[in-house]
Amino acid sequence: MNDSSTPHRTAPATSRRTAPATSRRTAPAASRRTAPATNRRAILRSLALTAALAGTSLSALAPVAAADGAPETYTLTIRHLDRAGAATEGYRTHVTGISGPGASEELTPYDESGTVTVRLPKGRYLLDSTLEGPGAGSGTDWIVQPRLDVTGDTTVTVDARTTRPVDVRPPEPGARPLNGLGFVEVTHEGTTRSANIMTSSNGLRVAHLGPTAEPGSVKEWFDTYWSGASHDYALGYTFTSGRALTGLVRRPSAASLATVEIRGAAPEGATGTGFVSVQPSAGPTVGLVQPLETPGAVTVLVTPERGLWDVTYSGPAAPETPPNRYFAHGLAVRAGATTTHTFDNAVFGPALDTAPGARPAGVRDGDALALDLPLLADGEGHAPTAPRFHSATTTLHRDGVLVGTRQGDPGRATFTTTPGRASYRLTATATRGDGTPTSGRVTASWTFTSAAASRPATLPLSTVRFAPALDLDGTAPAGSPVRVPVTVQGAAAATGVRSLTVSMSTDGGTTWSRVPVVDGRAGFRTPGPGGSVSLRAELTDVQGNTLTQTLTNAYRTR
Repeated sequence: MNDSSTPHRTAPATSRRTAPATSRRTAPAASRRTAPATNRRAILRSLALTAALAGTSLSALAPVAAADGAPETYTLTIRHLDRAGAATEGYRTHVTGISGPGASEELTPYDESGTVTVRLPKGRYLLDSTLEGPGAGSGTDWIVQPRLDVTGDTTVTVDARTTRPVDVRPPEPGARPLNGLGFVEVTHEGTTRSANIMTSSNGLRVAHLGPTAEPGSVKEWFDTYWSGASHDYALGYTFTSGRALTGLVRRPSAASLATVEIRGAAPEGATGTGFVSVQPSAGPTVGLVQPLETPGAVTVLVTPERGLWDVTYSGPAAPETPPNRYFAHGLAVRAGATTTHTFDNAVFGPALDTAPGARPAGVRDGDALALDLPLLADGEGHAPTAPRFHSATTTLHRDGVLVGTRQGDPGRATFTTTPGRASYRLTATATRGDGTPTSGRVTASWTFTSAAASRPATLPLSTVRFAPALDLDGTAPAGSPVRVPVTVQGAAAATGVRSLTVSMSTDGGTTWSRVPVVDGRAGFRTPGPGGSVSLRAELTDVQGNTLTQTLTNAYRTR
């Protein structure tokens, strides 16, 4: 990972430092950060073969001074000592240029003797070395020199005796370590290089090597993931200074951690095994990936000091069917508090991304008019990657005349219209389930005026979200008075609502009854057992743009 000025967000896919296959941020497969094999003879055979193919000896794997015009080079000698102070063949060392004539250099020198010599141009380098003990369970040492200034012949001693343990563990004594990532990022003269190590046990020791770099130029973090009897744990810590870490001890109490509860629903009886992934929002990481039987929930205790956190939920998938994933990114957490996120539950309907800088749901660009809106977002507004639907249609009318019809992806379509200003009606429909009269059906119809402009213009679209309290099977108690939260998103939320009416139906949308909306909640009584609730919103914003949104068979009663 030392080959880029912008760090990748994960650790290598081909080494023992690899994240679970389902993790969202795993490092590049071609990363040089592959760890040494536990069999040191295997290392030597591999390196000898590499050298033979290149026509060199093991001690000459590094570049040497070239002909006229090449930068002057110096000898760098690296000695490797194990925890007993003896020369060791069980190491893997990387040297990566940061600045100066050697900024583009990157090499992995090796010699069985434990001492290796290379020639390098003048410059600032990052060196990191992983040393393995003589047998399984003997531990791993990771030594990082963030500032290696080559201005003349230089000798560096990588000594495992200088390391100290990384002792990070959750408050549950019997918790089992899953994996972890140590990552160092070094910046000098505007260029950033990085190094990392992945772990799957508690046997790691680390140390800083060499002089201190410039203040704030070294950023390092350690993330470790654990499985406990009742909770999982994601413990992450970041450090910024001029040095790499020498040892790390963190034993957080339960009260200092934040609880993230992830619930996976099974609406319409769609049970099975899903997966939950939890990882910090910032920086590279491997993440925690655990199965979740639906309907059900898992809890993960996380460190608030690691910042914001990301959650990914993958629902159960049929054979040869892509999993339906939902993302909740940038979650703020607080020590001692619980935040709950429910995925794949009713009420399914249109949802707008309200995050700052989010892509607009509708755009007019010249003669092209495009809709890109999740029509079947779940009850908390998470957009699915593979929505379950029977059919989907989007139509556009201009001054009452049909422009076109698109079928396929719910809430996504592009049309070509004419430049002049006109009134438009854009309608998107999707049917869930098997398409029978009892299936869920979502329809959103917008009216607005639009004309071609010199630059793309956002369409004034709004949505209305309904958030009843439902069990994880998508049902609510029968015959009960309810007050359902109603939220307006989009243009009307930004500019103002002129009028909003809400209606409900208990016969699949054949008849409708208007219901009161007081303090942002729609009040009505649910039908008897086995019934269904349909919801309709009719909205006009202060600019005269309208929305009629109908959610047929939005949820059921028990």
